[in-house]
Amino acid sequence: MITLCSSSSTRAMLLDNFGIAYIQKSPDYDEEQIITECAREFVYTASKGKLEAGVREFGLDMPLLAADTVIATAEGNILRKPKDIDDARRILLAQSGSEISIISSLHYRSKELLFTDISATHYYFAPFDPDKLEAYLASYAWDGKAGGCMVEGFCREYIVSVRGLESTAMGLQVERLLPWL
Repeated sequence: MITLCSSSSTRAMLLDNFGIAYIQKSPDYDEEQIITECAREFVYTASKGKLEAGVREFGLDMPLLAADTVIATAEGNILRKPKDIDDARRILLAQSGSEISIISSLHYRSKELLFTDISATHYYFAPFDPDKLEAYLASYAWDGKAGGCMVEGFCREYIVSVRGLESTAMGLQVERLLPWL
């Protein structure tokens, strides 16, 4: 049994899919304080900050798992969680017809072990249909998602090519974690 230091329903679903027993508690950590232009540095700092907050709040009687995900454009711009519908539109249009990298960082810590992994999955998307994009925006399914992107949802039909693990793109590269559990 582990503690998932996240409120993400997608990360919880991934753990369920891999048969990993967990409880879910989100520590108090504000990732908005992170100032960097480097996507890998951002996700590493955010996931490490969540882990450290989890250690302070929950202790290590049960192993902790913290993660964070961000999207980077081909130009290297970080696409974080949209702040509102207009920001979501801007962020999603930057991905339409483009290549992106979805970068996830995880930290797993028990009393005996600290494991860290940063992985990326690269997608090339066809241009998004404007009407379907507006319907997706109206659904608010993008809310709380890195880059407003759901490769398991809205973005799936626009995938032209992919390199990497889908779980990484969904926010938790469980396959990299399994050997350490």
